[in-house]
Amino acid sequence: MKALFFTLLLAAFVAPGLHAQNVTAKERAKAVKYLEKTRNEILAATKGLSEAQWKYKAAPDKWSIAEVAEHIAAAEDFISEMIHEKVMNAPARKEAADLAELDDLVITKVPDRSHKVQAPEPLKPSNRFGSPKESLMHFRESRAKTILFVKKTEGLRQHAMENPMGKVLDGYQWALFVGAHSERHFHQIEEVKQSPGFPKK
Repeated sequence: MKALFFTLLLAAFVAPGLHAQNVTAKERAKAVKYLEKTRNEILAATKGLSEAQWKYKAAPDKWSIAEVAEHIAAAEDFISEMIHEKVMNAPARKEAADLAELDDLVITKVPDRSHKVQAPEPLKPSNRFGSPKESLMHFRESRAKTILFVKKTEGLRQHAMENPMGKVLDGYQWALFVGAHSERHFHQIEEVKQSPGFPKK
């Protein structure tokens, strides 16, 4: 009976640790590097585009690079606001999980464009920033805030909320999701540029 009591007591102290680990310095550096990498991909892919290249659509129902850039900038705000207002106020995950596996899942699954996803209505292009240049400027500013958030925020593993992937992700994984989302659309930009009718200049 005494052995059972101590087993239950130990579980009471160990279980919360399984659900709410701290982000390590290595993990924090990994997320910052990934956010910087995916930012740089977008900026490099859109550098020096002409007006015709910005506006080109491979088909009437496809987005132009200008529309993709606007969506990325808008989504950065949308997801970041969700992280601050909802994720970081949510409780810790209820079930133990392989956090490293979930981290990698976000980075590999979200950018995979073999699975098409419709953008929610608030994030569809509407020329809200006025020009591609303004979209990119807004994206850079928002990404800088995301990177600072990852560098400075404590308790990223202590809060978790379900994600559109159907997985419960903690604050750290949601930050990775921000980078993964822009990587997904970096691939979309490259697809547009590889279209047969894409303007040469």
